[in-house]
Amino acid sequence: MIKKIFNYLKLMRVKHYIKNILIFLPLIFSNNLFNFIKLNNCIWAFIVFSLACSIIYIFNDIKDIEKDKLHPKKKERPLASGKVSIKEAIILIILLVLLVIGGMFYLKASIYSILLVVIYIILNIGYSICLKNIPLLDIIVLVSGFLIRVLYGASIIDVNVSNWLYLTIMALSFYLVLGKRRNEIMMTDKNTRKVLKYYNKDFLDKNMYMCLSLAIVFYALWAVTIENSYLVLTVPLIIIVCMRYSMLIEQENFGDPVEVVLSDKVIISLILLYGILIFTILYV
Repeated sequence: MIKKIFNYLKLMRVKHYIKNILIFLPLIFSNNLFNFIKLNNCIWAFIVFSLACSIIYIFNDIKDIEKDKLHPKKKERPLASGKVSIKEAIILIILLVLLVIGGMFYLKASIYSILLVVIYIILNIGYSICLKNIPLLDIIVLVSGFLIRVLYGASIIDVNVSNWLYLTIMALSFYLVLGKRRNEIMMTDKNTRKVLKYYNKDFLDKNMYMCLSLAIVFYALWAVTIENSYLVLTVPLIIIVCMRYSMLIEQENFGDPVEVVLSDKVIISLILLYGILIFTILYV
């Protein structure tokens, strides 16, 4: 029974929920972290959005089950390995849909917030069906997912996302997604993902580091234009974090941002240090 539950959680890709921490950025940077009503709403929004993400993950695994069986890493996924049946996966999707709808009602979410979640689900279902095979559009859809998380977090607590923060998240997301595609080309057969035949390492290399440079510039501009002038002290640390991440994806791995971050104690420590520094500057 415990193994079965573990396989269900693995199918839901719970560890990928770390990406949904972006939902909390508007709360933190708007100095509302100790507004317990807004904090509570953000926590529930995080749960609801995470369950919505799991719907997409499971749908994608059902659709790509035969391809995943041929992939050197994805063949270990619960569906591809046969640890969870397709019938069980479909039942789990239905349960998650009901929980997401119930969570939205509990949050008394605005039409805009609901629309963001619906757009995210539609975009990612479209990605699973056909968009992932269209060059550049596949990257744009993945990047939009990161932006939607931030906008969704802002909508839940009714604050605006600053232009600089929006641009920083956008550029950084392009860097992460391009890096993932770059390493997929290096680590797998291009036949495992049709869109890879349209890309090459040089193209992805140049554009990912262009986007990384833009992300650092946007963040620095945001730090120097915000009222709290001490935020500029975090810029060197951001550069170090990005350098460490770049060092890691230059090694032999599939470039998945979650896998890269969670597998390295140094980058985890640097991110925690950044969090402490941000908290100290904004709230202490």
